[in-house]
Amino acid sequence: MPDTQILKGECMLLKIRHETIYTYSSPALLSTQYLRLLPRNGPLQQVSNWTLETPMPWFITKDMFQNSVAVLTVDKPHTEIRIVAEGVVDVVRDGLATEPDIPLLPLGWFLRDTALTCPDNALRELAEEFAGVISQNHQMGLEQLSARILEYMPYQSGVTDVATSASEALAKGSGVCQDHTHVFLTVCRLLGLPARYISGYLHAVDDSSHVATHAWAEVRLEDGWHGFDISNGNRPGETHVQLAIGLDYMDACPVRGVRRGGADESLKAVAQVWQLNE
Repeated sequence: MPDTQILKGECMLLKIRHETIYTYSSPALLSTQYLRLLPRNGPLQQVSNWTLETPMPWFITKDMFQNSVAVLTVDKPHTEIRIVAEGVVDVVRDGLATEPDIPLLPLGWFLRDTALTCPDNALRELAEEFAGVISQNHQMGLEQLSARILEYMPYQSGVTDVATSASEALAKGSGVCQDHTHVFLTVCRLLGLPARYISGYLHAVDDSSHVATHAWAEVRLEDGWHGFDISNGNRPGETHVQLAIGLDYMDACPVRGVRRGGADESLKAVAQVWQLNE
């Protein structure tokens, strides 16, 4: 992980437990999982302690976005993989604070389309609708865009999945956090604003309908990166713990892997977030 930095302001202390279990009806012969389950250290959050429990040893590498990735390989027959990430993070994120740029990665990289954020005519029309207000006042215009997306696509689970693109989700008229974020990112990039996908955790103080694993967006404005939580209609605050950065969900998802063998895969994932210093 990056070197420890000094947090500015009063912290919220959050405890997180995230359990992921894969099961198979017949043994998998070989599995490799890429785990972006190690929260990023930075000026807005610091990891006090963190453990990652897996069935076999793992090693850490860095991806192009400087995310810490734990690579887990299970090289013997198995019908279950259980992964538990747990720890405590100090957060001072206030919604208006900015995160640093990623070394060696130009801002233009965050203007690229991906399979999940490729625009269609409906997304281009949405970008055209907000081009004027965003050019006049970036933050106010982006907040209005966020509200419009949530109006067009109320939060509803079970309608989309992780392979649903921004254009498909907008056409369906509902979705979850990654869908809202993909639509927002697509519009920002159409308007020439570098934008990136953030995966992480959310401590839901008043609304338990949103699961603890979460996604939001960051947009590069003149003074740095600014966060926008489209699903909750607010700016990421001290209740948000950042895991990974990417162009879309596929770059930043907490668990992603491949396997050989293993029929009828079943996935169960449960994340919980508690505040410790109320």
